Amino acid sequence: MMITDNMQSVLKHYNLGLALYKERKFPQAKEEFQKALSFHPTDGPSKLYIDRCDDYIADPPPEDWDGVYNMKTK
Repeated sequence: MMITDNMQSVLKHYNLGLALYKERKFPQAKEEFQKALSFHPTDGPSKLYIDRCDDYIADPPPEDWDGVYNMKTK
């Protein structure tokens, strides 16, 4: 199956966002996830990580953060 140019752009920005997220660079990560959404507005994983970035921008994780997101509500 061929991956469309559009989907390649989504994957590129999503993967960049994920790398930045893991480096605790949440504002930059959020920008990359938003770029992914500009190519595929219904991309669930990008939307999820934008929400997580917003949470961590507002309330940064501890210094020993291991990349795991702890949900605050059920």
